[in-house]
Amino acid sequence: MPPHGNLVPEDHTNLSSRLIALGTLLYIGGALLPAQTTQQRIEKVETCLPPNVIVKGAPPECRALSKRMAEMHVNALSIAVVHNGVLEWAKGYGPNVTTQSLFQAGSISKPLAAMAALHLVQEGKLALDSDVNTALTSWKVPTSEAAPGATVTLRELLTHTAGFTVHGFPGYASSAPVPTLTQVLDGKPPANTAPIRLESVPAAKWNYSGGGYTVMQQLVIDAAKEPFPKYLHDTVLAPIGMTHSTYEQPLPANLQSAAALPYKGDGAPVEGGPHTYPEMAAAGLWTTPSDLAHYVIEVQQSLNGKANHVLSQPLTQQMLTPGKGDWGLGLKIGGGPAQPYFSHGGVNAGYESLLIGYEHSGGGAVVMTDAQGGSELAGEVMSGIAVAYDWPDFQPAVRTEIKVDRAVLARYVGTYELSPNFKIAFTLEGDQLMTQAAGQPKAPIFAESQTRFFLKVVDAEVEFVSDDKGNVTHMILHQNGAEVKGIKK
Repeated sequence: MPPHGNLVPEDHTNLSSRLIALGTLLYIGGALLPAQTTQQRIEKVETCLPPNVIVKGAPPECRALSKRMAEMHVNALSIAVVHNGVLEWAKGYGPNVTTQSLFQAGSISKPLAAMAALHLVQEGKLALDSDVNTALTSWKVPTSEAAPGATVTLRELLTHTAGFTVHGFPGYASSAPVPTLTQVLDGKPPANTAPIRLESVPAAKWNYSGGGYTVMQQLVIDAAKEPFPKYLHDTVLAPIGMTHSTYEQPLPANLQSAAALPYKGDGAPVEGGPHTYPEMAAAGLWTTPSDLAHYVIEVQQSLNGKANHVLSQPLTQQMLTPGKGDWGLGLKIGGGPAQPYFSHGGVNAGYESLLIGYEHSGGGAVVMTDAQGGSELAGEVMSGIAVAYDWPDFQPAVRTEIKVDRAVLARYVGTYELSPNFKIAFTLEGDQLMTQAAGQPKAPIFAESQTRFFLKVVDAEVEFVSDDKGNVTHMILHQNGAEVKGIKK
């Protein structure tokens, strides 16, 4: 279970005057619904972020966006919402934050970089299923004892199945020397990450790898014969209409005044300001939610053959076809068969964001923050948007709470081992069963049956299992679509 957050009491504070004082700038355009309806949805997001879990019959809980920003030390937050295939509204929250304030996109850099690589495939300058070493000229994928004789393809790089090391990158403080791309690839000083090497046979498994996208960055440079920021601007950003975006690292001096500055999780500023990321394909994009909304719309329109400024419809269909780990070519694919969606999150030093777009309904949203830990708030805001726009996904889980005899609860008290390094303890305080995962705060847990319980602070369920003699032997943690068994000690 992730770290528990505290439930916030119901707050019906009118935010309009408070948000104006925070320097909010509002844009509403292209809406198919009356302006008042749009405004009502904005106010619903601002004043009533839903909890992770709703209990049937319980009074509704609302959490004000401004209050959650203060509690989570998020100084700047920016939102853009796509509805019926258009950017319906965008708004910035925080001192001097506008819809044009720039944020580092973190790993949301990857799907746009993937689109650039696919554009090279479309032009015949790269192939999805050929050995990338045939097109790499400035650097080659080294041989590996973990995968003798293996070849790596662009498709594997884009789907995180190539088998490369290095999950992500911390970036470089403003006072630190910045390595070249080949120094990053080989892990040579002043690079602060390990060499990017094959650690498993390509296509054998899914393993998220920023390292693989850094190999792809070198591949794009060698095939396009242009600097990466220029190629991305000319082939992706400009054609889509992303006029406030760049892959230049560090951010050019003439744009720095527009940047939201990064903060740590405790509210302290990141020393020296934004980090520099030479790993541009993996983490180097500076952008706004409104610009990323244009990307969402472009993907939707390209898929449906309405506009293909970067990719053809067939190549867009390939991009959105899920493979191992439910990943397409640069994007995570989720949702049901009738309404699939594509998504990506982003985490850089002091910046955390979330992007979601529905393939066919024309819906989607982007939330960007300037704080470590901002992903939690971005998820809450996305849930609020899902409620306001009646999305089929990302809404709070709905549970039914029942009363269970204390004697039954007592049977579940104990410590359960989910792995050698992760245990969950259950205790009984009065008539309330409590749970505490290793290194996390204690939280109450509530019954929905005699053997199945749920938390309110996070969308997770616990199921207790007994043997044929009635002795509790283990528990099963249900969270994020996964089931993890914990043995009672």
